[in-house]
Amino acid sequence: MADNSIGSAASGGRGELFGHPKGLYVLFMAEMWERFSYYGMRALLIFYLTQHWLFSDGSASLIYGTYTSLVYITPVLGGYLADKYLGQRKAVLFGAIMLTCGHGLMAFEGTGGQDDPALNIFWLALSFIIVGSGFLKANISVIVGQLYSLTDARRDGAYTIFYMGINVGAAIGTIVAGYLGQTYGWKYGFGAAGIGMLLGLLVFVWKTSLLLGRGESPDPARLKRKIAGLLNLEWTLYLLSLLSVGGIWMLVQMQGAVGSLLLGSGIILLGYVIYEAMTKLSPHERDRIFAVVFLIALQPLFWGLFEQAGSSLNLFTDRYVDRMGVPASVFQSLNPIYIVLLGPVFAGLWVFLAKRGLEPSTPAKFGLGIVQLGLGFLVLVVGAHLVGVNAATPVVFIFLIYLLHTTGELCLSPVGLSAMNRLAPKHMASLIMGAWFFATAGGNFVAGLIASATGSGGHAGGTDMAKGYVLEIYTTIGFVALGVGVLVMMIAPLVKRLMHLDTLKDDQELAGYEEVGEAQTVGIHPERETRS
Repeated sequence: MADNSIGSAASGGRGELFGHPKGLYVLFMAEMWERFSYYGMRALLIFYLTQHWLFSDGSASLIYGTYTSLVYITPVLGGYLADKYLGQRKAVLFGAIMLTCGHGLMAFEGTGGQDDPALNIFWLALSFIIVGSGFLKANISVIVGQLYSLTDARRDGAYTIFYMGINVGAAIGTIVAGYLGQTYGWKYGFGAAGIGMLLGLLVFVWKTSLLLGRGESPDPARLKRKIAGLLNLEWTLYLLSLLSVGGIWMLVQMQGAVGSLLLGSGIILLGYVIYEAMTKLSPHERDRIFAVVFLIALQPLFWGLFEQAGSSLNLFTDRYVDRMGVPASVFQSLNPIYIVLLGPVFAGLWVFLAKRGLEPSTPAKFGLGIVQLGLGFLVLVVGAHLVGVNAATPVVFIFLIYLLHTTGELCLSPVGLSAMNRLAPKHMASLIMGAWFFATAGGNFVAGLIASATGSGGHAGGTDMAKGYVLEIYTTIGFVALGVGVLVMMIAPLVKRLMHLDTLKDDQELAGYEEVGEAQTVGIHPERETRS
């Protein structure tokens, strides 16, 4: 039953549902279907590369890492264009259209092998998905934050609910697309993913009004101005973005260049953010940006290890685990299913602890997440050695590694999304969210390198040697994650001081919705979040 105690009278029936703005659930549904398509395709991708296009494990892992890293690089540019010109709503809409085209193209599989001309359609499909993700990923997350005041105690809970939407779609998409693709044919799995993306686009268009005017262009008149007397600025941006697909088409096939691009672009982005902080922000805002940079810097490590799920861990499950006849890609659904089940528990836990002054700080939550990530790998290694390297690993240890990785993710990812939106100055909101995804891109590229390493050793000695080599790498990265996580928890109090939560205030626009009218009334709790 909707909580009408706050904001409902002023919202004219557009108030809240289950204590949150109705717009949150529009974004929940749109993102759910987008994630259905993305994760459905992701569950199949490493098998599609190795079994259909006949790439080696190492090459397929690098392609996988390059693709997923580019998916997280492009939100930096998409976030900038939204901040500066389009606004988040138009950017999300354009991105959804591009994604629908990309997932549709994935259904053209050709005959297979690297000599098949249809391989070029595959590269084109990936390119459309990469560009579309650039416009959608960061910006839909920003709109979530715009529905709440900066000090609203519901923000972490809202992002956890939103995160559940992501994972409902991911769970269903992984099961449906993974099963269809590995049982009936690739085109059926990828076709199902394309239908999911189309549904996400339709939901967003149909219920845009419930966003209450959030995410609009900062200067609508500017978008209508003609460029060189031809197209207006808005359509010029769309055309240039469409043309960029050609550049991405080449880049996705040049895995080595992407690593250099990530390094160079990361240095430039970090320099720009620090320059803005040092020259244009107040002392407390500047400190918050330094805290943001610290949190972002942990992303490559976390996602570099976590994203083994879609590559090396997917192949490990296929080859070395007693799956009891279940297609390996279907096990990719464990993570999103756990999140759907545990998301409400964590959302309630943070509120429960906050009311008692016991909630861990944001950096402490990050440390806890990294510790659990490392433990997951170590549990799998122990399980494999319990039965012996020459025997199939019991499937229960796959359930356990995904459980620990999921609880770690819930301590880091939704909390991080909330922190980026809360700590960033308004004029840098999408840029900071883009930087968050950029760091995730670095993690995905690192994931490709690690996965490629697991596929490059031990093969001369046969299956047992190859499995042992993978377990050796998992042991190393497990202990590294464990050590880093403990260190982060130790220095968390220092990072928390940089966040200056005691002086965090809402801007005039958010604090005075009732004066602006129905279009901006979302029902806000003005209370400040409690942090230990």
